[in-house]
Amino acid sequence: MAYYSRKVDERLLTWRNDPNHKPLLIRGARQVGKSTAVRKLGETFKYFVEINLEKQPSLKALFPEDIDVKKTCSNLSATVGIPIIPEETLLFIDEIQDCVPAIMSLRYFKEEYPELHVIAAGSLLEFALEEIPSFAVGRIRSLYMYPFSFDEFLSAQGLGLQLESVRGASPDQPLVDALHKQLTDQLRCFMLVGGMPEAVSTWVETHDYLACACVHNDIMETYQDDFNKYKKRISPELLRKVLRSVARQCGTKFIYNRADEESRSEKVKRALHKLVLAGLVTPVTHTAADGVPLGAQENERSIKYLFLDTGLLLTWQGIPASDILLASEVDFVNKGPVAEVLVGLEMIKNKDCFQRTEMFYWQHESKNGNAEVDYLDAHGGVVLPIEVKASTQGAMQSLYLFMRKKRLHIAVRTSLENFGAYDYKDPMPENNDPNPVRQIKQIPLYALSHLTTDRLFESI
Repeated sequence: MAYYSRKVDERLLTWRNDPNHKPLLIRGARQVGKSTAVRKLGETFKYFVEINLEKQPSLKALFPEDIDVKKTCSNLSATVGIPIIPEETLLFIDEIQDCVPAIMSLRYFKEEYPELHVIAAGSLLEFALEEIPSFAVGRIRSLYMYPFSFDEFLSAQGLGLQLESVRGASPDQPLVDALHKQLTDQLRCFMLVGGMPEAVSTWVETHDYLACACVHNDIMETYQDDFNKYKKRISPELLRKVLRSVARQCGTKFIYNRADEESRSEKVKRALHKLVLAGLVTPVTHTAADGVPLGAQENERSIKYLFLDTGLLLTWQGIPASDILLASEVDFVNKGPVAEVLVGLEMIKNKDCFQRTEMFYWQHESKNGNAEVDYLDAHGGVVLPIEVKASTQGAMQSLYLFMRKKRLHIAVRTSLENFGAYDYKDPMPENNDPNPVRQIKQIPLYALSHLTTDRLFESI
């Protein structure tokens, strides 16, 4: 399978060139490209040593509890026949979750062998880490990996010039109509193919949606087979039911009894927790959002969940490709939760990969109806509301209500429309707000990487 550049490549090179680097722990769901990215980095070293503690269980003996990491490296070098030399060798320990002493050894690489470059990864790593309280705090650096972003999807297809045009656009400088149309078509394609590396590679090679769907089904089978590894902790069948329910309930507050009427909510919550640890779902938690950090006022009784990948989600739900490819703008955004899931996933993928991302939304329940803002982010110490809509004519009352209550003056609307901006004058500003004008910045769904740039928010 060909290698397509990822955003994480630059971050890995930054780590490699840092004289004060720490052992690196790459975290993420199975098959998102962790091992492949490390092997690509390994090409920049004179020597590359890769071991897999799941496929090579005999090597676990090299990681005793009373470990001497330099001796371990000497023994490992002799075993694999490759020199392990500081500055010249990258040591990659894959599927490290299968050996807790190996996980614990990472702290000693920092303390006793800091000049050696060491990376570890594992598909079910979070399960092992949960059982190791206060694991190597300050001695290990974590990097979080996800499926391809839309920008990476464009790059994989050789559409670098189009990508540069998107990066240079803004609400004040929208794209020409022809390029905008090309990018919205690519976005529809990306929604169906998704960002799993094998699916992206299959699409680039074949441009066959059915072939990509076969990849999706194989990946979902692998994930569900993994559930059997958790059976000492929780029922694999319950995990499958809850994952199915997440797929059905994406975009709405998760209702526990819809997942399994026969299981108590506490069991469903435990299953959700395991799915989060496996990286298959991501919680989006309600917050009062009276300021930052947003997590300071979260309400864990109201949580939505994002599915790992839109391609996996659509294939698993059996949604025909034509429903996405031929949908009007309104139908595209309003057809189930997929557009909202796409936005949330793109927000996560474009954050700093060296930090764990938390996701939030806001809702207000009253006798006159409910109001909800799809996502909340923080930029420059200011709360930023983000709404997923179909067109400028779409109702925005929830967004305006939120901005009024929180005295905010800028928000983002994302849809299939081109870049743009417009002002809204609040007819009923609260708390004697001296500035009732709200500015709405329109960001196309294909340009969500803009949410991490300072240029977009100069008026905040």
